[in-house]
Amino acid sequence: MTVDESVDTLDARLRRDFVVTDLDVPIGEATFSLVVPRNSDDLIREEDYVRDERLPYWADLWPSSRALAAHMLASDGRGRRLLELGCGAGLVAAAAARAGYEILATDYYEDALDFARVNATRNTPGADDRFAVRHVDWRAFPEDLGTFDVVVASDVLYEQEYGRLVAAAIARTLGPEGRAIIADPGRIAADDFVRECGVLGLIVPPPTEVPYVDGEIRQRIRLYEIRWGVGE
Repeated sequence: MTVDESVDTLDARLRRDFVVTDLDVPIGEATFSLVVPRNSDDLIREEDYVRDERLPYWADLWPSSRALAAHMLASDGRGRRLLELGCGAGLVAAAAARAGYEILATDYYEDALDFARVNATRNTPGADDRFAVRHVDWRAFPEDLGTFDVVVASDVLYEQEYGRLVAAAIARTLGPEGRAIIADPGRIAADDFVRECGVLGLIVPPPTEVPYVDGEIRQRIRLYEIRWGVGE
C-alpha cells in the first residue's frame, strides 16, 4: 500500500491481485459488506512458513472477530482512540469505525492492512479520515505507537508465546484510564495471557462468555475486559 493510494484504487488493486469474494456479514442489527480472499489456503507461501511458520490466518473471519465486532459496534467510540492488535481482514475495525472510534489497525501481514483499510472505510463513509494502519511485529514492538483509550484483539492467543507478547503489547499501549478487550475461544495461550497481565499490573476480571453457533460450529467466546490496577 502506498501512502497516497485512495481506497478506490486500493480496492481495485486487491481485486486484481487476489482471488476475492464479497461477503455480507451481519453483526447485531447492522450488515457489513466485506471483500476478503476467497480461500486463505491460496495465500500460503512456503518462504513465509520456513522463515517463521507464518500462516495466513488473517484472511479468515473467525467467530471471535464476529463477537468482538458486535461488542465494539454497541459501544460509543466518539472522541476515543482505538488500537487493534492483529486486525486481519478488518471486520472488527469496520465495526469500530461505524461506532465512531479513531482507529490504528495493526497486523503482521501487509496484505491484511490493505484489506482492513478497504473494509473499514467502505462500510462507514468518511471513516478514512480517522483510520490508519501500521505493520507491527509483536516480537519487535515499536516504541512510538503511543497510548490508546481502547486496545482490542480477537483470537490472537493461538501460539504459546503470544500470551506474553499480547500482554506486553497491551501494557505498552493502554492509557491510564483505558480498557483492553480481548476475544478468545479458549486458545492455548489464554491462561498464560491472564497470568502475564497480572505480572504487568493489569487487572483481568472473569470474562463474559458469548455463545457462537453457525451450523456445526459451536464456540463460547470469552470477552476479557482488562484495565490497569489501582495506582498504575
